Amino acid sequence: MGLDFKDGDAWARPRILRRVRANSFEGIWSRPGRGAMTPRLASGIWVAAYLTRLRLADIPTYVTAKGDAEAGAVVVKVALLDGTARAYERRSDLMTGARAWILLAEGSEAEVDALVSRTRGRDPDLWVIELEDRQGRTLLEEDGLAD
Repeated sequence: MGLDFKDGDAWARPRILRRVRANSFEGIWSRPGRGAMTPRLASGIWVAAYLTRLRLADIPTYVTAKGDAEAGAVVVKVALLDGTARAYERRSDLMTGARAWILLAEGSEAEVDALVSRTRGRDPDLWVIELEDRQGRTLLEEDGLAD
């Protein structure tokens, strides 16, 4: 059931297209019944700012998988240089909309790498950032990075 315009219905075409565009745009910025959505920072911009913060803190950093620059999720893996590692992922609470970094995995570096690889296999838009720090510093709790 497609839109079939006859010669006499040409006047209706622009009006229908305007309505479709307006409805699709509204879906980007609002959630029916839950109030307005807040725009989020693009992943590529957040990653660039995070890498700068890490460089200023003298924490060695590597982007091992580059994800989608607009909306890719981010996993941060920190190698503790003793054979162990931790991986963090940002998740949203569906009820409140709050976002927080949670511990995705902790253990031997090989096990954490395997989990990150499986996660990347399921989500090709995923960014993977790897850090090396004996104290396990990630800076994810700092202002501008935590939320």
